[in-house]
Amino acid sequence: MIPIETREKKTIAIHVARTDAKGTYPARRAAILAKILSEEANVLFLTGPTSPAAPEGFQEITIGRNTTLADTVSVIKPALLLRDSGSTIQEEVDKIRESVSSLIHFDDFGDGGRLADLVLQTLYEEESENVMEHYVMERNLYMADDPFDSYRKIGLQKDRPAPLPHLVISFGEEDPGNLSYRALRHVLQLQIPLKVSVLVGELYPHDVSTLRMMALGRRNTNIVQPPYDTAELYSTADVILCGSGYMPYEVAVMGIPCIVLAQNEFELGLGFPKEHHGFIHLGLGRKVKQSNLLNAIMEPLLHEPLRKRAIRRQTNLNLGNGKDTVLEAIRYLLEYPKRGKAMSDMLH
Repeated sequence: MIPIETREKKTIAIHVARTDAKGTYPARRAAILAKILSEEANVLFLTGPTSPAAPEGFQEITIGRNTTLADTVSVIKPALLLRDSGSTIQEEVDKIRESVSSLIHFDDFGDGGRLADLVLQTLYEEESENVMEHYVMERNLYMADDPFDSYRKIGLQKDRPAPLPHLVISFGEEDPGNLSYRALRHVLQLQIPLKVSVLVGELYPHDVSTLRMMALGRRNTNIVQPPYDTAELYSTADVILCGSGYMPYEVAVMGIPCIVLAQNEFELGLGFPKEHHGFIHLGLGRKVKQSNLLNAIMEPLLHEPLRKRAIRRQTNLNLGNGKDTVLEAIRYLLEYPKRGKAMSDMLH
């Protein structure tokens, strides 16, 4: 038997793409995994037009304009491909399968996931029936990166809201439906003293000056543009207003009363940010009524039992510790290719 330290390292390829308004979390998750796995494997990133840049220190292979992910994988032939690129299609994944020993998809709602060895669903739909055996649908797969982990359960340390309560509005990297504008327009009608911070993402495609002009109409209202520390700003909030993708998971690690507005139909169908997990979900952001939104903001500020119940429900979930479980799955399939069903049986 070849000693572990002298074995040739296997290659793990990672492909991340910005899709389904998922923001920066997929890239941050990939960076966490890559850093750890680089000690035991050759880790490289495959990047296309919609991919974030590879983390510093990692090899980056660009998918050419006239080539596909399948073409690039066929040249590299990695032992394992970690794919976090939204909903996939069967025909493409079928081609990729010819060149890779094992294939793990993250949060894939497409038909291509049927052909992966393992699909890890941190995001999951409210009604999930007839799920294939190699799908693991579990909120506890969520892994908190260091900035959010450093504020774990901070909500339990706050006896009451600040003298000037702080509302943070955050709709991620893109905010294609401009819910930042819609929400701020409604919040301007609140008659209670309140500090408001609107976090504008790096890829915000709308006119920021419009937000700034609106903010001038209300005291203690600020438009915050990158760079900023999202976790630090969240930690100062008494209430957070956000989308229903990965952001509620980040909030639940910290334990902060949170109002959720779905940015699109995809987010509307997700099953995690619900009342029994400590969230106020108001449905599609573009359809929310002003009175419903303002009442939802005031509830945790004015009613202590409601606020404490929301914090308790979030923190009792103990989210953010999914790293070890995901790494176990990766290492298993790296060692035992095409054994996704066996691995999913262990994770369930």
